[in-house]
Amino acid sequence: MTGKLDGRVALVSGSGRGIGHEIALKLASEGARLVINDLDADPANETAEAVRATGAEAVVCAGSVTEDGFAERFIKTGMDSFGGLDIIVNNAGYTWDSVVQKMTDEQWQAIIDVHLTAPFKILRAAQPVISAKAKEEAAAGQEVFRKVVNISSIAGTGGNAGQINYSAAKAGILGVTRTMAKEWGRYKVNVNAVAFGPIRTRLTEGSADGDSTIQVEEKEIKVGVNPDLLTQMERMIPLGRVGTPEEAAGAVYLFCAPESNFISGQHVICGGGFVI
Repeated sequence: MTGKLDGRVALVSGSGRGIGHEIALKLASEGARLVINDLDADPANETAEAVRATGAEAVVCAGSVTEDGFAERFIKTGMDSFGGLDIIVNNAGYTWDSVVQKMTDEQWQAIIDVHLTAPFKILRAAQPVISAKAKEEAAAGQEVFRKVVNISSIAGTGGNAGQINYSAAKAGILGVTRTMAKEWGRYKVNVNAVAFGPIRTRLTEGSADGDSTIQVEEKEIKVGVNPDLLTQMERMIPLGRVGTPEEAAGAVYLFCAPESNFISGQHVICGGGFVI
């Protein structure tokens, strides 16, 4: 039995851990060939090995999505390794929260850079490849659809106190999604977004009042969700619990599958019915 993504080349940023890891495995399970990215090489290589263990192909392009030249290197890795570019999932990111009066310029810019500027640069770097491929296919009378899935959040669709930087970036990526759907429609590229609600990852598992941190480019950043707030949120989720990374990956896959070929410029909320 063949998969729905057999032979397709998928680039997934931030796929060394959590939701990104599961997105990579889901796409691989349908036959995609993966370019794995993570800020750190070790988790990226672990995901690549997990993909290969399923029988699928994978290569690694480690490094920060915000570093100069990364976008071009990411696209080149896919082209050099597999000779194509069919799916881009802009998933990399983290949170660095604070109320507006305490948020520094560095906090604001870091989150805008990773969640909004980096996807823009990746799509810009992909344009020459996608344009050339689309023109070749059109000349041959072929209609080949490619996919872009941008990751947003209910913080972007509805705002979230204490996350003005993250909310702004995740709202902005929805604007990117709608614009690129119009720009790239002529190339047969479906551009959509998934806005995650409460999903259990390393960014939410720890307590915001505790000592849970992540390391991002030599910065120790506090993460986690207040346990009382998480309990309150769970009571507001119609399906009765927070989501899993595997379920989040399933929502992304919906926009990568051929059944979504006539859907573009849209976003879906993966949140168990929870909206803000």
